[in-house]
Amino acid sequence: MTAKPAAAAARATVYGYPRQGPDRELKKAIEGYWKGRTTADALRETASGLRRSNWRDLAESGIHEVPTGDFSYYDHVLDTSVMVGAVPERHRKAVEADPLDGYFAMARGTQDVAPLEMTKWFDTNYHYLVPELGPDTVFRTDSAQQVGQLREAIALGLAARPVLVGPVTYLLLAKPAPGVAADFEPLTLLDRLLPVYAEVLADLRAAGADWVQLDEPALVQDRTQAELDATARAYRGLGTLTDRPKLLIASYFDRLGDALPVLAKAPVDGLAMDFTGAAAANLDALAAVGGLPGKRLVAGVVDGRNIWVADLERSLGTLGTLLGLAGRVDVSASCSLVHVPLDASVERDIDPQILRWLAFARQKTAEISVLARGLARGTDTIAAELAANRADLASRAASAITRDSAVRARTAAVTDADGHRSLPYAERAGAQRARLGLPLLPTTTIGSFPQTARVRTARADLRSRRIDVDGYEERVRNEIRQVISFQEEAGLDVLVHGEPERNDMVQYFAEQLTGYLATRHGWVQSYGTRYVRPPVLAGDISRPGPMTVRWTTYAQSLTARPVKGMLTGPVTMLAWSFVRDDQPLGDTARQVALALRDEVDDLEAAGTPVIQVDEPALRETLPLRAADRPAYLDWATEAFRLTTGGVRPDTQIHTHMCYAEFGDIVQAIDDLDADVISLEAARSHMQVARELAGHGYPREAGPGVYDIHSPRVPSAQEAAELLRTGLEAIPPERLWVNPDCGLKTRAWPEVRAALENLVAAAREVRGDLAPPVS
Repeated sequence: MTAKPAAAAARATVYGYPRQGPDRELKKAIEGYWKGRTTADALRETASGLRRSNWRDLAESGIHEVPTGDFSYYDHVLDTSVMVGAVPERHRKAVEADPLDGYFAMARGTQDVAPLEMTKWFDTNYHYLVPELGPDTVFRTDSAQQVGQLREAIALGLAARPVLVGPVTYLLLAKPAPGVAADFEPLTLLDRLLPVYAEVLADLRAAGADWVQLDEPALVQDRTQAELDATARAYRGLGTLTDRPKLLIASYFDRLGDALPVLAKAPVDGLAMDFTGAAAANLDALAAVGGLPGKRLVAGVVDGRNIWVADLERSLGTLGTLLGLAGRVDVSASCSLVHVPLDASVERDIDPQILRWLAFARQKTAEISVLARGLARGTDTIAAELAANRADLASRAASAITRDSAVRARTAAVTDADGHRSLPYAERAGAQRARLGLPLLPTTTIGSFPQTARVRTARADLRSRRIDVDGYEERVRNEIRQVISFQEEAGLDVLVHGEPERNDMVQYFAEQLTGYLATRHGWVQSYGTRYVRPPVLAGDISRPGPMTVRWTTYAQSLTARPVKGMLTGPVTMLAWSFVRDDQPLGDTARQVALALRDEVDDLEAAGTPVIQVDEPALRETLPLRAADRPAYLDWATEAFRLTTGGVRPDTQIHTHMCYAEFGDIVQAIDDLDADVISLEAARSHMQVARELAGHGYPREAGPGVYDIHSPRVPSAQEAAELLRTGLEAIPPERLWVNPDCGLKTRAWPEVRAALENLVAAAREVRGDLAPPVS
């Protein structure tokens, strides 16, 4: 097949690329700067070197137009706040005194100043810093970062396209600043913000930008007519500017829906659209609005969020259809590649037969390049690549790892009764209180304690065989003894073993379940300098043996206080893995739930009185379109109940969630039927407690009073004030006291001080609640 004339101009591009470097050099440089071991100049040089390396890699792989502005020290939404001058008043002095330190203060806070709130970027595990805006916000242009990165790429002789968060999405992601009325709508600031974007666009044009990409992923969500009208107004205003580059408006993660005709009619020069997964519906929708005659279409036909090799022939079929719908069609991934690891070729521990099924960022850019070449020059020019791709797809489809008849028979035999406790909460709560004997406002932590250098060294020594398994396990026991001893001394009521044996809350379990694969170098940014290695869910799931029982029972043997068993829930096991795409997610969730149910049953049989099944990803995985949510919530809540439904009434089931908009899923939280839920609440000032109360949530809850993603230590008074706020919504007999999240990333001095203050706050507020002595 030869290329159509309309395809001859097809080029390859991407929206963004992993930032960390092959060995997480950016993380190490930033954390070195925070600790005073690296200068600001050295940090900037490391960052500049990584950008140059990324752009050269992209160009060498056949990417014709590289992105700039996607590289960030911490978060691209925070970078946008800096670009438009939306710096909170409490951070302004720090930013003016030292822009770099002020930037990190906005991200992490200081001992004296709280950071910006952090939450999930749509339905991904990436966290962004939430802009704080109000009616008095004054926007100011600061395009230095965006212009500087563009000039760096141009100096290398590369065609570059700056990528910015679009003005509508930026405002829709923002929240009212502290002290601003809760019903304030940041989108009302659009006309005030657009002149700043106009100045940024002019600055980028002057610096050599031919195209600028404005990302508007918020438009793939359900939007009101007023929001769509604001979008039309925004791009009518920006599109009719005379001093601007060509404008490419990008959406991703789902179908555009009612926003598509708005963007198609806007006086802009092109659209970048996702055509994978649920967003495949964009193909018919684009045809229905008459396409984009005379405009550029960047077609996201390679999945930018998962790690399976693309079906190149299917992608070419989509591209062929799109050729008749736009003046020019270019090829890209469905979204930024920041959501996948850097390079699959460096994985040495994965079976080569399986490795051929995987495509990380570098492999995806190669796929994009092949597709662009085939589109522009004809498929005969990529015949060898297509044949190899067909063989890779056939290898996976035929592999025995993908199907286990025993697992499938067990899941088929599940009944509705398996997903329900034997007694309702109102009846089992008394049995749990009698068994545990806890005070009002019981104190606990979420699970993990600091992963110190000592812990990481022990794990590295085991991998390199400098110590044997017995030596490693003795070090783990020592850590557990110290964690239990500290918690007893601090006065916590329900203890944890601290998880020193766990590398990650998903990976640890994945390495002990069949059907999962672990990577050695598959790091993906979660937030700031926090990187995780999502395991690969390749086949049917089962549990060969107990995973946590031994360490939990050892910890319980050291104390008379109850120790929680700690598990990661089935939805989070999926959300924080790269899931299989060859069966429905609900089917996979049920398999994982049954494996975890076996672990819950074994923990209970070993005498564990409290079992926590963490589901921080329940809200994160909520579909972006309301119409798709009921089906998801049905299988997600069923999976949790299937995990926990077999325990006795006097075994207390906890769950934990963090850094998401919980108000959207309060009914689902209720449907989990957990006895206690702990949630992030410190940065959002107990908003979730009010949301639970508004719903009439009938069970126990622990809205966090200690923000663990900041190095600052909250005082006992501050924690007590948050507790009192929580008590305005949740009665004392149902309120727990805990941090926002696990303590793995914090240092021991911070943890000691913060937890001692947390316990002191609980005791102070308990004293307020105690009846007067007659």
